[in-house]
Amino acid sequence: MILCGVAITGFTVTVTCDIVTRLLGRPWLWLQEVTMTFFIYGVFIGTAAATRRNDHLYLAAVAESLSGARRTALETFSRLVVLGVALCLIWFGYLNFLDGFKSLRMPSMTPLSSLYAAIPLSGLLVAIFTIEQMVNGWKNGFAGTSPTDEKRKAL
Repeated sequence: MILCGVAITGFTVTVTCDIVTRLLGRPWLWLQEVTMTFFIYGVFIGTAAATRRNDHLYLAAVAESLSGARRTALETFSRLVVLGVALCLIWFGYLNFLDGFKSLRMPSMTPLSSLYAAIPLSGLLVAIFTIEQMVNGWKNGFAGTSPTDEKRKAL
């Protein structure tokens, strides 16, 4: 969550600086690269953080209506689907990362791989968090793993 906050703050500050410097007639062209980097890393790290918190990539409505073995089966299936997506992010993101060394960003002349690295990183984090959720669900049960379940407990 801290990394998400850093990315959102960095994005906001760099957009503001970009606007101000353009209004002053002295644009900093490199700011667009920095803004894009904060945005891309914010999106992908945000996906991983939301997965960790069960706020994203989660089919809560159907699972909450079930209990016992049916709920365990559905929760496991949905997390296996998310794990499959995470593995695709890792593999194809890594291939994209390697391909990114062929192209350079302007004006800094850094490889596009500096942006593409966020994809397999996000996939790795999503995979770790999904496996953690499955293991915890199998040990302790899946009830209470969704935001709606947590609200019900509080009442």
